[in-house]
Amino acid sequence: MTVEYERRGSVAVVTMNRPEYRNAQNSAMTYALDEAFTRAVDDDEVSVIVLAGAGDHFSAGHDIGSPGRDVDVSFERKAVLWWDHVDKPGGDLRFAREMEVYLGMCRRWREIPKPMIAMVQGACVAGGLMLAWVCDLIVAAEDAFFADPVVRMGIPGVEYFAHPWVLGPRAAKEVLFTGDRFSAQRAYEWGMVSRVVPLAELETSTFQLASRISQMPRFGLALAKKAVNQSEDLMGMRAGMDSVFGLHHFAHAHNAEVSTDALAGMDARAMKKASG
Repeated sequence: MTVEYERRGSVAVVTMNRPEYRNAQNSAMTYALDEAFTRAVDDDEVSVIVLAGAGDHFSAGHDIGSPGRDVDVSFERKAVLWWDHVDKPGGDLRFAREMEVYLGMCRRWREIPKPMIAMVQGACVAGGLMLAWVCDLIVAAEDAFFADPVVRMGIPGVEYFAHPWVLGPRAAKEVLFTGDRFSAQRAYEWGMVSRVVPLAELETSTFQLASRISQMPRFGLALAKKAVNQSEDLMGMRAGMDSVFGLHHFAHAHNAEVSTDALAGMDARAMKKASG
């Protein structure tokens, strides 16, 4: 199973389970995550959702090279009302798929009415950032590191472009311009991470926080979450993402014209090597 689900009292634990590929996110994982989150929302006994990654790493990002890459597979679409991407030509394919599987799903998950906590260890890179960013809080182990290196592909950041809001404009530019990894402590200083704890204490600390939150009234939590999300959107977050999503796909189209493919010839191995 690409995603595992369990309930610990009032806390639902959703675990990405492709540790052999550092929990790289393919479409199968995307829809399995959506199914697990839906299950947690529908369970009246669940107050808080924890998103975790099996193994040494939270998530290395989107799957751009494992044997399980399923870019040409159809799934039941849930995030946006659009046609299937399979067998569509050119930019039609990529735009339809990424609008559903990446941007649309992340927006859908951001609106989950129950508090979500990302429990992050090891790598949280590119698409992994998107998964952490849709959560309300991030508890990171001291070994966690973060990066959005896709400017190396000529692309201005991942599809769920929350950078200026979760990092601030200056830090967002540094992260994008360099593609460098930044530590959990740096992420905490920038306000992206809620808490940084030793790796051995990551699970305990995360569930202590989840337990504390679960004592609050459920409807009050849902309204408080909606209030903050609406305020972010009034500060331009949703409209900003829409505009950058267009730039993102313009970059893909440019790459397809001037290089070998829409990713500028960068596969997972090349990206990892370039990131050091």
